[in-house]
Amino acid sequence: MPKVSSKRQITLPAAQCRLAGIEPGDECQSFVADGRITIVRQEPGSAWGCLAHLRADETVTDEQSRQDAIERERGHGT
Repeated sequence: MPKVSSKRQITLPAAQCRLAGIEPGDECQSFVADGRITIVRQEPGSAWGCLAHLRADETVTDEQSRQDAIERERGHGT
């Protein structure tokens, strides 16, 4: 049975990784619900399908975009 290290790391059993299609170097997402952690392999490029219709606004800098997101999160944006 895997144990949690002092760095909060867990080694996943190889057999479970094979069943889930997780290979060394894969990126994974984790979610917590009802006191349980679920780990899923991140599909490379999986967001492209739902984001394909979006186009960048070249007139807005990354810093402006970041500041706008912070203000919206705080409830000060429009």
